This record gives sequence, structure tokens and C-alpha cells, in this order.
Amino acid sequence: MSAIDIAVRAFRQLAPQDFRVLQAIELQMSRYENVPESAIPNLANLPPQEVAYRLPHLCQLRLVQRWKGPYTGYQLNTAGYDCLAINALVKANVLEAFGKPLGVGKEADVYDALTPTKQRVAVKFHRLGRTSFRQTRRKRGYVAKRRHISWLYQSRLAAEREFEALKLVYPHGVSVPEPINQNRHAVVMGMIEGAELIHYLEVPNPKSVLDEVLLNVRKAYLEAGVIHADLSEYNIILQPDGHILIIDWPQFVEKTHPNAEQLLKRDVRNVVRCFQRKFGIKTKLKDALTYVKGQSLET
Repeated sequence: MSAIDIAVRAFRQLAPQDFRVLQAIELQMSRYENVPESAIPNLANLPPQEVAYRLPHLCQLRLVQRWKGPYTGYQLNTAGYDCLAINALVKANVLEAFGKPLGVGKEADVYDALTPTKQRVAVKFHRLGRTSFRQTRRKRGYVAKRRHISWLYQSRLAAEREFEALKLVYPHGVSVPEPINQNRHAVVMGMIEGAELIHYLEVPNPKSVLDEVLLNVRKAYLEAGVIHADLSEYNIILQPDGHILIIDWPQFVEKTHPNAEQLLKRDVRNVVRCFQRKFGIKTKLKDALTYVKGQSLET
């Protein structure tokens, strides 16, 4: 059973006091790997005996994990953090129900969901705890600046960054999921249908697909001032209507970034090489870069 399945099942069994205990543990995990039980009552604004009653129930639901050492401590499981995000999004009238998984990856899980108005949306839960802290620090500049950072906060920062990027590029007509809401490590966005380019052995008109990808990279760069900075066949979705959708934006940089030129070139190189390798479409990197930077009208 996945973390989100555990969270959704447990969500219906939780009282407001349970959420207060979960929130207290969440707050203290910036200081402790295992939060002392004695630190929870004050933050939860509950009597110690009430907290002592709630904690075994939360452990049984697999939302928190008990640790016994020099003291008794607790830490949130992935499902516990999911529960907190779901609770906030339900209270904000953003989510009503969850459906099937749309994709499970190394650093995120994406699920189908419904809003109270029955709109289908995608909910992405960032899971940076699945990769080593050292690797995450190396790849993600917004993490590397901090000395101590829990896996919860790494995932939350990634979600905040992705939501920020979507809000920057979506109004300029860049083909990305519509940004709807964000809480903790969860981003609610427009529905994602189709599959990543990595899964396609052939496409009906690969040259037009390549042109559309480069057009969207150009729009993001020229109109929104944003570079994806991790673009590849793994995060370009080919939708059922043949159009593309670019996803996974937490590593984005603005065009004023010191490494902007290098990162833009890497994005474009990844795309050009992918289409040459998979579909036999030959495009010179120099021509593609000139087009994306607005220095020519076509590749």
C-alpha cells in the first residue's frame, strides 16, 4: 500500500486533536530527527495524557514512527506528512477525493483527484527523502545553501519552487499544467494526461513535436524569463491530442542566474539529442539555441 493510500484511509479516522499532534511533530522535525514526546504537548496545546493517548493511535495508522533511545521520540512518516497536506487542501476547499496514481517516480508521486466542483486535477507529492541528502544538495541549489534540512522541508521547498515556476510561465502560454494550489510538499495542478517521451518508440509527426517543445522553451525564456534547468525526455509529456506538456519545474532558474546560459544550452541539447536518437530528426544545437533565445524566427 502506497503512502497516499495509507494517508487517505487514515484521514477519515483522525480527530482535530490528532492533526494537532501531527503538526507539533512536523514543527519540531526542523530541530530533531526524533521529536521528544515531552516537546509535543505544549506545541499541540493538549494535555500530556491526551498526547500519550493519541500517539499510539497515530503509530497504528502508520502516520508516525516511534523511536526508543535515551528518550522516547517520534517522527512523521511520509503518510503523516501527506495527511497534513491533504487536510489543509480539503479545508481550503481545493480537494474532495483521490483517484488512481498517474505516476510514481524517484522524487515524486502524482495522483488523480477531484475538486469540490468535480474538476479533475493532478496532485503531485514531492518525495525528496527517497534520494540521498548529499545528492539532493548537489543537484538543487535552493537546498545546498542550508546546513540542516529535514526530508520534509526539502520536499516542501521543491513543491514551493515548482508552484512558483508554474505561476511564472503559465500566464505566458507555456504548455504546463495549470497551477491551482500548493501546501507543504503537495502541488495541485491541472490534469496531466499522456506519457513521457521516454516511453514512445515513435510519434506521428516528430518534427512538429520537436518544434512545439522548442517553442515552449523559447516562450518560457523570452516571455517569462525562466529556464527549466532539468529538461529531458523524462519530463516532456505527449498528450492524447498530440500536443506536449512540460512538467517537473522545481529546479528552474531565472535568465539572470549566473549559470543561465549553461543551463539553457543543456536543456536544448537534451531535447535535440533525444529527437535525433529516438526519431531521427537532425537539428543543429546552435540553430536551436539561436531560435530559443529569440535571435532567429525558426530552427
